[in-house]
Amino acid sequence: QVQLVESGGGLVQAGGSLRLACAASGRTFSRSGMGWFRQAPGKEREFVASISWNGGIKYIVDSVKGRFTISRDNALNTVYLQMNSLKPEDTAAYYCAASRMSYTTPRSSDGMDYWGKGTLVSVSS
Repeated sequence: QVQLVESGGGLVQAGGSLRLACAASGRTFSRSGMGWFRQAPGKEREFVASISWNGGIKYIVDSVKGRFTISRDNALNTVYLQMNSLKPEDTAAYYCAASRMSYTTPRSSDGMDYWGKGTLVSVSS
């Protein structure tokens, strides 16, 4: 059974940092794209970042460019999201996702096949 488990969320003041981690189990994703999405209260889920199987391709949504960084460690089957200079508008549930396809780097929910249950990030002003 494939599982994606997020960790690292919490409450932080504006300008602070958090590092999210997503550990996968049940299969290896070393040849698959992985990513992060978020959903704020009352809003639709949106793409945040994705990374190719070897880390050579990274996509970041404009609203977090220069503040968030995505990375992965295939030996640990884990993807990370480093979030710096956090803003209140970054408050959301953050979800990890992975594709079952090899050598793709999806930038939409449609391209992802496995999802974590989410971790909450709350940024106070």
